[in-house]
Amino acid sequence: MPCLGAHMSISGGLYKAIQRIQKVGGTALQIFSKNQRQWRVPSLTEESIQAFKEEWQKWGRYPVAVHTSYLINLAAKNKDILKKSISAFADELKRAALLGIPFVIIHPGSHGGEGVKTGLKKVVQSLDRSLELSETTEVMILLETTAGQGTNLGASFEELAFILEKSKYQEKLGVCVDTAHIFAAGYDLRTPTAYARTFDLLEKNIGLSRVRFFHLNDSRTALGSRKDRHEHIGQGQIGLAGFKLLLNDPRFQDHPMVLETPKGKDLLEDIENLKVLNSLLVF
Repeated sequence: MPCLGAHMSISGGLYKAIQRIQKVGGTALQIFSKNQRQWRVPSLTEESIQAFKEEWQKWGRYPVAVHTSYLINLAAKNKDILKKSISAFADELKRAALLGIPFVIIHPGSHGGEGVKTGLKKVVQSLDRSLELSETTEVMILLETTAGQGTNLGASFEELAFILEKSKYQEKLGVCVDTAHIFAAGYDLRTPTAYARTFDLLEKNIGLSRVRFFHLNDSRTALGSRKDRHEHIGQGQIGLAGFKLLLNDPRFQDHPMVLETPKGKDLLEDIENLKVLNSLLVF
């Protein structure tokens, strides 16, 4: 069965995220490895790395991924922002390697009016440069599917395929599928027929073997709205039927799947959403 979990805060220390995921009974985790609202942050200390690894070991070393800062835009029109983004992304890869985390998830970027073709080429160049600067070999970059809001890239499987095919480091790239994002981008999940069509398209353009991680979010907005608005499981436009199809798809039975839904400090919403997801499992 899939490993189900959530994105957790690292407030108080990276290891605290693992304590929080244990509190809700999760078996998959996503974190920011640093303050995601700042370009420059202190380097990881040996103490913080060790504390994280020890807590991870106690938890059972379930799957963990780092999500990059939202400041990073690998297709930025502004040259200074682009330079900062490449440097920051390289740092994200280094931090993940130090922590032993195998996946770093990133939104492809926003072209800012320069056009999709120009934007995608910039993403490829920036990804490759970031990998080279990081000097890491053990971390896989997962391109996240997007809703296509504004000038954001990665809403179509074809756009993601372009990046994957043009990179010099194809073997280091994979995909993270966000259910709310693909739904808002126009890929339906709500019926067996629609679900099959969506993943047939993903297989045709990208290959299911490249899918390594999922974000489980219902969508507050309609199919094809191109608006990124997360909702609790079963309370949005996708509904329980779509999530039941995904959770019981044998092709993804070993994949980590995490919530990115709204919650308070007591994490009660995560507990409830995970309860709903577990109730949908039939195998």
